[in-house]
Amino acid sequence: MPRRNSAARQRRQREKTVLHGRAGASGDAFRCVSCRLDVPVAAPGTAHRNHCPHCLASRHVDRVPGDRSETCRGRMRAVSMSVREDGEWSLVHRCLVCGVLKVNRVAGDDNALALLRLALRPLADPLIARRVLRSL
Repeated sequence: MPRRNSAARQRRQREKTVLHGRAGASGDAFRCVSCRLDVPVAAPGTAHRNHCPHCLASRHVDRVPGDRSETCRGRMRAVSMSVREDGEWSLVHRCLVCGVLKVNRVAGDDNALALLRLALRPLADPLIARRVLRSL
């Protein structure tokens, strides 16, 4: 019996009705809170877009991805990256109003330079480099 290639299987995306328009209306785009770019809702690799592909900024609107029930509505800044067990990259956002941290999937059309700049940020910090050298 042949083995199944587990690496070839992809995680199935769940479909959700996401409301991006004014007053909870369904919309096909939203405006970024940071760079003011008009961002389409459809994103490759994710069922619901939650951040700008250009500057990676987001808005604190979800308690559960896609529900838009959070009352804070603060701007969220991408502060770090993380890698899941399956090798998928995730963005870590911090809300500038309430300080909560959220982890969001990277979309297929995100700015690759901005993602790499964010991933390499800890290496550019001289204090982190000194701590690593001292631990050796």
